[in-house]
Amino acid sequence: MRAVVLVGGEGTRLRPLTNTVPKSLLPIAGQPFLERQLSWLAGHGVTEAVLSLGYLPDAFRAHFSDDEFDGVHLRYAVEPYPLGTAGGIRFAADSAGIDERFVVCNGDVLTTLDLDALVRFHDVHGADATIHLTRVEDPSAFGVVPTRDDGSVIAFVEKPPPGTAPSDWINAGTYVLEPSVLQRIPPDLTVSIERETFPKMLDDRAGLFALGTDDYWLDIGTPDKYLQAHIDTIAGRVGLPPLAGTAELTPGVWAAPDAHVAAKATVRAPALLGGHTVIEDGACVENACIGRGGVVGAKAVVHDAVVLDGAHVGARARVERSIVGVDATVGDGAGVLDCSIVGPGANVDAGTSITATRVDAASAVR
Repeated sequence: MRAVVLVGGEGTRLRPLTNTVPKSLLPIAGQPFLERQLSWLAGHGVTEAVLSLGYLPDAFRAHFSDDEFDGVHLRYAVEPYPLGTAGGIRFAADSAGIDERFVVCNGDVLTTLDLDALVRFHDVHGADATIHLTRVEDPSAFGVVPTRDDGSVIAFVEKPPPGTAPSDWINAGTYVLEPSVLQRIPPDLTVSIERETFPKMLDDRAGLFALGTDDYWLDIGTPDKYLQAHIDTIAGRVGLPPLAGTAELTPGVWAAPDAHVAAKATVRAPALLGGHTVIEDGACVENACIGRGGVVGAKAVVHDAVVLDGAHVGARARVERSIVGVDATVGDGAGVLDCSIVGPGANVDAGTSITATRVDAASAVR
């Protein structure tokens, strides 16, 4: 089986983390998200994935230098200009010569969906297209998809006002498509599959079905959700161990063999310490992920947070519900609070504090 993975977005909501790295190559608990997604696809029999690219396409070729990951052969389809979800799907499928049933997934959705079950449902119903649905508490920010008892789609309701949604089941961004769907998408045009192609299929009474499941699902595209993806992963919600090569130091605390935790440091579950991390005396790390080579200084606090590879949190500093980027520095006694992002290589000087702020290397806080 083949798949098209939509990874062309600029990830603007995660800037400055995505200034030089595509969103789908950002790490989740120490491993690039796209690697996790490709392993998930491989586990369900996908042998080839076409990456639908737009933003920083060369980063993908450089990362996957062998054009393969976990047994999945990779092809690259670089859009000449943004083609939307449907336009991107057709462009990628045409470039790879896909002429049989295939899977589509968004490159920012972390899920444990049983893809085999979705394909079986698709086959049993003789569908032209099948949409995975997930249930959310507030569907007002999503595309709501009410269905009949047999799973056939009734309508598409895009971002209904709060309290008006006909269902709490939303489009979760994974599809099984027959090649006939591609013929419904005009070539070389910007087209949305959610707003144009699928609704037109309803109008034409085509075989459009949806399956709702309770599998884990998360869109990682905002800072808050990116943080949640790390915490959920190290807590075991997408499988254990959270990162290959780690083992439990204590229940719920996972660490690489060469991670160093000082005798008077405290690390509370869930937590992940990558290779060559250092947690100094008196530091407290809880509900957090410390990337490879990360340092948490003496008496510092890292809570509900992500410290990426090579970053340094100084003595007595506090990082809470925030993200510290690759090779960034949080100075002694500084504070990074309330969903702040310190970008790659950026610096927050000693004794300063930021709240709900984004800092890149060109605008360090002093």
